[in-house]
Amino acid sequence: MSQTLISFLGRVPKTENGYRPTTYTFNSEPDEPTAFIGWTLHRRLKPDRLVILGTTGSMWDHLFEKDFVLGEEAENERLLLQEATEKKEVTTTLLKSLTPLLEKRLRCEIQLLIIPYCRTENEQLELLRIMAAAVNTGDLVHLDVTHGFRHLPMIALLSALHLRKVRNADIRGIWYGAFDPDTGEAPIHDLAGLLRIASWVSALSTFDKDGDYSVFADRLDEDGLTVEGTNHLRRAAFFERTSNPRDARNELTNFNETLTRGLPGVSALFAEQLQERLKWHHRDNLFANQVDLANFYRKRGDYIRAAIFACEAFITRLIDHEAGEKEDNYKTRKAALSAYTSKKRRQEWQHLCSSYCLLRDLRNTLAHGNEPSNPNISGIIADEKRLNQEMERLIRVLLDNRE
Repeated sequence: MSQTLISFLGRVPKTENGYRPTTYTFNSEPDEPTAFIGWTLHRRLKPDRLVILGTTGSMWDHLFEKDFVLGEEAENERLLLQEATEKKEVTTTLLKSLTPLLEKRLRCEIQLLIIPYCRTENEQLELLRIMAAAVNTGDLVHLDVTHGFRHLPMIALLSALHLRKVRNADIRGIWYGAFDPDTGEAPIHDLAGLLRIASWVSALSTFDKDGDYSVFADRLDEDGLTVEGTNHLRRAAFFERTSNPRDARNELTNFNETLTRGLPGVSALFAEQLQERLKWHHRDNLFANQVDLANFYRKRGDYIRAAIFACEAFITRLIDHEAGEKEDNYKTRKAALSAYTSKKRRQEWQHLCSSYCLLRDLRNTLAHGNEPSNPNISGIIADEKRLNQEMERLIRVLLDNRE
């Protein structure tokens, strides 16, 4: 696993003495004056690979003039680079010829890459492609977004998200040197917290799609929540996915105590949204929990899990609590369903039998992928809109008792 620093090379003001130097401060320690912040970050971060990105008009000539004593080495190429920089016509070929000079002095792999000006969508996509190609799978990556056009930092942030997905990169820092022309101070800030916000937004979207609480646990881990607190969410997700809403609810109830006390870091911004998505556990009633989960998964297109919870909710409804029957006892549930389907009791609910049988057959067909025994099911499962509507109707009829 190697560490890569990607730095944008812009074009700072130039006088007869060269490009304007700046004394950047990293972790409250001032560095040597330089016109290119990449040198400061290289000294402090000590990467295995330094990737410098710039347009044809960036100050490429500075890399080989002010900060290193090169003597007469590659003098002709350096003169050509100076002329090309002034004309804003720097080429990849010219940069490759000079790259070994930097590698020799910095003792790390160097890539000098020409990027487009990113004015159009195609050019912006090209930048993402170039950055992805410069990173190896699993790299530890630092991004320096100080120099370049004003819109490049925004694109670089998107690139960081892109690198995490396509290269499984670990983004260790997004660095920005904030030069203040009034004071001359230039502290270097780490903007990596923006990635944690993006991660939370992504986690909310993922949960809204599949209902997996564990994506929140990962984000809370990053913000320093205790392992005990995040494990409540992980166990809740496990129990819910094994059709055990009672234990899932208990885990969410325990997690809610942590949520009520307040979440750390970026997570605090999303506490309200998290509470909204976990609110089903507030009802201490197995039947209500099963109904809520059946509707939750139906809305997300998880029809197998919706059918499972709906069937179990209907069986819970058949339990005779007044007779002391326990709703979470397997034998009791089996006996209640058997008595119902054989018409030995609950006569007032017999008009629901055809709806229950349809729901049961839907569940079995969706779970096993077999040819349905009920010919009506073939048409239902062939059309998602119809399946969703039929599931909604069955849940309403069987569990809300409105029809």
